[in-house]
Amino acid sequence: MDSVAITQSRARQIWLHAQMLDTPAPFGNGPAATPAAVRHLGYVQIDTINVIERCHHHILFTRIPEYRREHLHRAQSVDKAVFEYWTHALAYLPIEDFRFYVRDMRRYWARRSTWFTNVKENDVRRVLTRIRKNGALTIRDIDDDVLVEKDHAWASRKPSKRALQLAFYKGLVTVSQRAGMLKTYELTGRHFGWQRLPAAPAPKETCEYLVDRSLRSQGLVSLDSISYLNPSGKPAIKRVIDRRVRRKELLPVDLEGAGKWQHWARPETLEQRLEGSGDLVHILSPFDPLINQRKRLQLFFNYEHRFEAYVPKAKRVFGYFACPVLVGDDIVAAIDLKTDRERQTLLIQKWTWVGRGSARVHKKKIEAALAAFERFQLWPATNVSAATVPYATQKK
Repeated sequence: MDSVAITQSRARQIWLHAQMLDTPAPFGNGPAATPAAVRHLGYVQIDTINVIERCHHHILFTRIPEYRREHLHRAQSVDKAVFEYWTHALAYLPIEDFRFYVRDMRRYWARRSTWFTNVKENDVRRVLTRIRKNGALTIRDIDDDVLVEKDHAWASRKPSKRALQLAFYKGLVTVSQRAGMLKTYELTGRHFGWQRLPAAPAPKETCEYLVDRSLRSQGLVSLDSISYLNPSGKPAIKRVIDRRVRRKELLPVDLEGAGKWQHWARPETLEQRLEGSGDLVHILSPFDPLINQRKRLQLFFNYEHRFEAYVPKAKRVFGYFACPVLVGDDIVAAIDLKTDRERQTLLIQKWTWVGRGSARVHKKKIEAALAAFERFQLWPATNVSAATVPYATQKK
């Protein structure tokens, strides 16, 4: 089948539309918007870095202007509309997709066997018995462990922590709520009201799900974008794509600048009329699904993002935690931000222009977005307006 040629500009429009970044408040506002966003995106990554608001809240705020942290708490702990598990990283996922991870729960922990080498089955049974008898718990509730020396910077001196983590990866417990990064673990069945875990679908159905998820949230897909950080899954995904191409449900796409890097899209995706993003401005998390696939990002936007939190300070280009800035259909800047929670202000550590257009015109729009972003950072610590607490522009 002949490929459909599309320009880089058109490809950007399709991806931004699929990511719901081309319209304000695409999911509405209020608590229901949060599970709707997670459902559409497929997953929202979780990360510990909190120099500004943690990335899972940041990603949701980007698409839900009136997002509040308690909305995610409600979705996870009250409505139980989302759950935590591992995609390419730890993430929130829609509860409707739980069954697609049951097979991983039965085998994934074995792929991390080096991390769990010292965890014995008795250790797991012990924490499960404790939860079963006493209710949900955090690692802080376990005060009778014999402490050991850490063997990793991210490890705990409490052996029970890895036992809880192993139980989590095996699907025996789930994270029922979070307070920052402190997780409360509950028996999975008890939390969701299940007698047993949902039945795992056949591998072929799981591949169909992964393709559909990517088509919904990416618009244009490739083997790399569907199987991100999972190269072993590519052959099975390619078979799904080939079947859909034969049925004319997918069309091969010749994307400008991609060379032999093959992409596909649904016919209706290529036919849709898109108006573009206009003057919308988004301060994006480095872990936003638009940003985290770096090779794809560079192909679509001619922008190479650098995540430099673990790079020595002298070698950083953009800064410790630079956030790409999307104005309309272009990434025009990378701003290294930090929230000074004591002084109740958002600090700009470094501002780097990377895109096209007038920096003077862009800056006015970006400053307005930064004011809204600051209010989000400080909520609910303060309800003051951007006029009374402007973001700080000093560099360090």
